[in-house]
Amino acid sequence: MNFHTVEKIGGTSMSDYVAVRDNIILKPVHNESIYNRVFVVSAYGGITDLLLEHKKNGQAGVYAEFANSLNDDSWKEAMEKLKQEIFSINQQLFNDKKMLKLANNFIGERLEDAERVLADLQRLCQHGHFALDMHLATVREMLASIGEAHSAWNTAALLKKDKINAHYVDLTGWQTDKHMKLDERIDKAFAKIDLSKELPIVTGYAHSDDGLMSTFDRGYSEMTFSRIAVLTNANEAIIHKEFHLSSADPRLVGEENAVPIGRTNYDVADQLANLGMEAIHPKAAKGLRQNNIPLRVRNTFEPEHAGTLITGDYISSKPCVEIIAGCKHVYAFELFDQDMAGNIETYDREILAQIRKNKAHIISKDINANTITHYLTASLKNIRRISEALQEQFPEAEINQQKVAIVSAIGSDMKIPGILARTVSALAEKNISVLAMHQSMRQVDMQFIINEDDYAGAIKNLHRYLVEVHDHGRAICLAS
Repeated sequence: MNFHTVEKIGGTSMSDYVAVRDNIILKPVHNESIYNRVFVVSAYGGITDLLLEHKKNGQAGVYAEFANSLNDDSWKEAMEKLKQEIFSINQQLFNDKKMLKLANNFIGERLEDAERVLADLQRLCQHGHFALDMHLATVREMLASIGEAHSAWNTAALLKKDKINAHYVDLTGWQTDKHMKLDERIDKAFAKIDLSKELPIVTGYAHSDDGLMSTFDRGYSEMTFSRIAVLTNANEAIIHKEFHLSSADPRLVGEENAVPIGRTNYDVADQLANLGMEAIHPKAAKGLRQNNIPLRVRNTFEPEHAGTLITGDYISSKPCVEIIAGCKHVYAFELFDQDMAGNIETYDREILAQIRKNKAHIISKDINANTITHYLTASLKNIRRISEALQEQFPEAEINQQKVAIVSAIGSDMKIPGILARTVSALAEKNISVLAMHQSMRQVDMQFIINEDDYAGAIKNLHRYLVEVHDHGRAICLAS
């Protein structure tokens, strides 16, 4: 193929069609032509939360209600709420009655199909021979696909109305009679598309026989985006978000102090993903990295800004801290047992098995002779399940859990003499106690475990001490 980019548009950006059209579609980063680009779109902001569950607070959507209520119809109420929101979005987007009817018919058929499938499955699983748990992964995949089908179809239709030759590409496998690998589905969809004349608008969800959500869960659209970039041999992958990849959260350090990073590498992107920051899923980044495809993160609402370029080989010209990031609502899960000394492997293996079983995410981990501490993001219910299972396996162990926060200084090269002392001093200045800390020999991040109430103060002071901003809006690296 000729020079082309593969670009992903986030959900918040998708909710503003005019901004997407004017700031992204009509303002290509590299070419004068608006073509030779592929767009992978997320569902509109909030729709996947209504389909599955709220990403941050866990409030149940259709999937969660269905999974937890075999014998009642609470999922139908969630489905009705979803329908109202989807049709409201369509009402706002389509002024033409004919187009509005087409849009409502398209997504309405999928919603009706999904509702019928769930009702049939619910009846089936009320019989003792059929277990609902065996079908939930498929239900989750089916529901997730609706969000991206909705936004992709709408966007393609609106762009055609605006005289752009957009092409709706449906990778959801809806009502497919054949299961196939993800790469095969992508290759088949793009076999007859002429990128020089057509603008593919692709569903962020792609159906595969392995199931994207079983591995990536809510990061599935990033994997679709990555595989399309790799398989089409893209020259650059671009993610359009509603914010810049900045030196810290502007809401905490002030918009006048937080600056776009400009350049960094995939190591830094991995550290951010580990903290739950929405850069790119590590496994999606892996494909881009291995194929030497640079990734650019841009702000939809600042189209003149080049954004942040992420490559595999970038190292800052001077050792420096590029980003201060962190994560709240973390559980420090500690298991102490005197018998652990000399037998750490057995304890570690069993703890990891329970963490994996209960779908908790490990951010960091500490080990000494008789204690293993994991820093986890998970619901309190799942933390308690892990604790109960391990207490049964190790009855003499002392198991504790505590809510904490993690703040991290991150950079592509942080081999700076004295930086640890400087960082601890920055925290001590605000009377912030460090409960634990971690720094690896790779020297790309330092993590500090602190009390949750100290999170905002820690981010602010670390940013003030470790990231300085000059008049040109670039982060100044700390001289060694």
